Amino acid sequence: MVEVFKTNVRARRHARLLLAQIHANFREYRATFDLEDCDQILRVESRQAVIQPLGLIQLLQEAGFQAEVLPE
Repeated sequence: MVEVFKTNVRARRHARLLLAQIHANFREYRATFDLEDCDQILRVESRQAVIQPLGLIQLLQEAGFQAEVLPE
């Protein structure tokens, strides 16, 4: 399963911190940022678990960032 989010994360240091939080809270997820994309993409994959978009959006919001699921 793959979910793609549009974010407002621009700095690589913020992306690194957020990835560490995502991987600590959602151990079965593999997440990456593409900050070169105009939508500052967060891409999340999971082979074993259903991805919880609201949990990821909340995690980013608590860190001061915005995220929304991109439609397929």
